[in-house]
Amino acid sequence: MGYSTNAKNSMLDHLGGEALFASLHDGEPGDNGANEISGGSPAYARKAIAWNPASGGSLDSSIQPIFDIPPGTTITHVGFWTAESGGEWKVSALLVNESWINQGTYTLLDMDLDLNK
Repeated sequence: MGYSTNAKNSMLDHLGGEALFASLHDGEPGDNGANEISGGSPAYARKAIAWNPASGGSLDSSIQPIFDIPPGTTITHVGFWTAESGGEWKVSALLVNESWINQGTYTLLDMDLDLNK
């Protein structure tokens, strides 16, 4: 089954209206957002995310959230939720693995959700 570009854009714009917070994970999030990192000082927390209008079947983030990362953490995935705490799990994406020995920060520079792949 194929979708028109307009249909893809509509689906992505709807998702962007619900996926308002980004999370980081140290393993496969699966269907429920498992393996979200925690801890640290300052403590890790989900961050607000915003999206540009979908275009060409792709949704692109419009801000660059900065996360506090606890020591001894390896990040493998980013996820998206409806709320800062709890909320409904929406989608995840694989990241290039990055590890921290000490407390640090991670900036999510650009996030694209693409229905053309």
